[in-house]
Amino acid sequence: MQSIRWILLPLIVLAPALACAPPPPAPAAPPPGLLQGALVDLSHEYSADAIFWPTAETFRLDVVASGMTPEGYYYAANNFATSEHGGTHLDAPIHFARGRWTVEQIPIERLVGGAVVVDVSAACAAQPDYQVSVADLTAWEQANGPIDEGAIVLIRTDYSRRWPDADTYLGTSARGEAAVPLLHFPGLHPDAAHWLAETRRVKAVGIDTASIDYGQSSHFESHRILYERNVPGFENLTNLDRLPARGATIVALPMKIKGGSGAPLRAIAVVPPHGSATGR
Repeated sequence: MQSIRWILLPLIVLAPALACAPPPPAPAAPPPGLLQGALVDLSHEYSADAIFWPTAETFRLDVVASGMTPEGYYYAANNFATSEHGGTHLDAPIHFARGRWTVEQIPIERLVGGAVVVDVSAACAAQPDYQVSVADLTAWEQANGPIDEGAIVLIRTDYSRRWPDADTYLGTSARGEAAVPLLHFPGLHPDAAHWLAETRRVKAVGIDTASIDYGQSSHFESHRILYERNVPGFENLTNLDRLPARGATIVALPMKIKGGSGAPLRAIAVVPPHGSATGR
């Protein structure tokens, strides 16, 4: 009985202090400026099925190790090889403009920003060689308000739904130089590229097809117009149908290849909880 008293005595003494102890702290609020909202992956995965330009080397993954080691733990490692311009990737301006930014020279601020999503999927479903026009862009502005300077403009054709079937995505599954004249998919008209770069001064332009220029282009004028002005491009995006017309924030970070004309890209969108097709 005496021993029980010695056990209970400290608890009795401490009880008032415990009763007055402050409650545990509430979870810390996220730092100001932290991106909040639903995350949408805008990148296709890299695999043997990933679509590449007909003249580009495709993606290869070589298994180096996969299994239990003699020491009793599991270990996996691979080598991979890929061309710069295949799968979901970034085009650095130097890709079509001498002396402009290489991949690692692009300021990171140019790869993060508010998104404008221009939906031309209906026109593209009817015309595989459709070129997005200035009229498409001004019609978007009439419905949604002006495209802000420094916006990241994403062209939604819904061709990403055809991935990874090259026949329907590119217009052909043939490979090599002979396949290039067979390409059919939508792109951005040079006049619209010039309007975005000069009139709206956008940060970057992305599209859910294999090229900023449409498949039948032979001079790649939209590439040249944008990249001469150091406006990078994002190609082979996906899930643009999950984004509002405006209000999402894009984070598009490429592999940082020194001297690269392009690089694999992991792009995401952060969609605010109350994002809407017309909300600003």
